[in-house]
Amino acid sequence: MAGTNKSRAASIGDGPAIILVEPQMGENIGMAARAMLNSSLGDLRLVRPRDVWPNPKSFHTASGADAVVDAARVFETTADAVADLNRVYAATARPRDMIKEVLTPRRGAAEMRSAVAEGDRIGILFGGERAGLDNDDIALADVVLQAPLNPAFSSLNLGHAVLIATYEWYQAGDETPSAHLPEGRTQPATKEELIGFFKRLEGALDDCGFMHVAEKRPIMVRNIRNIFQRANLMEQEVRTLHGIVSCLTKGRE
Repeated sequence: MAGTNKSRAASIGDGPAIILVEPQMGENIGMAARAMLNSSLGDLRLVRPRDVWPNPKSFHTASGADAVVDAARVFETTADAVADLNRVYAATARPRDMIKEVLTPRRGAAEMRSAVAEGDRIGILFGGERAGLDNDDIALADVVLQAPLNPAFSSLNLGHAVLIATYEWYQAGDETPSAHLPEGRTQPATKEELIGFFKRLEGALDDCGFMHVAEKRPIMVRNIRNIFQRANLMEQEVRTLHGIVSCLTKGRE
């Protein structure tokens, strides 16, 4: 989905390291890097990537997240990759019957935010495309992250899995309103502007005979006004409606 603002420098903040254990395809590493930068994360760590690294194919699917790919570090073991971290989360659909706390990515993200605020360094483990994380990898984690998905089909592409976890991380610290109306260069119409339009529209409706039953006119006027009041019209929209009335009444006014 397009949406990158090329005029803004990529913002990378403090947050979890993303650790890909035995990733197979450079394309999937690139998609993971893209998901990370979507969520302002930049610490990408690779444990024994199957193909040669750096991998040119990763840049194609990173779609501009080159800084994340360029800065990726390669480790021989998962233990080495998490050595400097205080808390590690293992993203897996199969906890392998280990006695570990299992959190949704949303709950885990909130916990991670608190940990980072206290100065902890955290990371999220993701397994390779073929088999995911093995028991020894999961044993290094403090907590398991498990996305609530269709239990009959919960397998995810590596890039998708990273996006789910990093999106929840980003949302846990984001204050964007859950709904808003982009107003562009206009602003909400004033009551004076609305009333002026109402009077003109009602006069035009009187002239064409729409409200010919006198006793029903007050109710019809209120209904028409309520229709437009619910629309939360902008100044530009009111001007457009005036233009419509002008066109429809041309020759009569």
